[in-house]
Amino acid sequence: QVQLVESGGGLVQEGGSLRLSCAASGSIFSSNTMAWYRQLPGKQRELVAFITSRGGTNYRDSVKGRFTISRDNAKTTVYLQMNSLKPEDTAVYYCNRLGAREGYDYWGQGTQVTASS
Repeated sequence: QVQLVESGGGLVQEGGSLRLSCAASGSIFSSNTMAWYRQLPGKQRELVAFITSRGGTNYRDSVKGRFTISRDNAKTTVYLQMNSLKPEDTAVYYCNRLGAREGYDYWGQGTQVTASS
């Protein structure tokens, strides 16, 4: 069964921190590079960060130094530690394999992150 369950979002003040979790089914997680995406209000979903099966990471410029992606292969779970949150980070955050496509691949419900100024 394909499953992606994101959690950990919430409302924080600017400068605060949150840790997102994503429990993924083995069919999506296994041997795949996993990623966090976000969808800002009125905009298309964008890639935030990804992590390879061996732990290599990459981040979009606007979150470098503030966000950290990690994975637990035994638990088939991906994490996103978000520090120094800014109002422009406010979005619904989703996880999936890198390269997942809108309208074609399965997506979870996402988790809302709101950073207030």
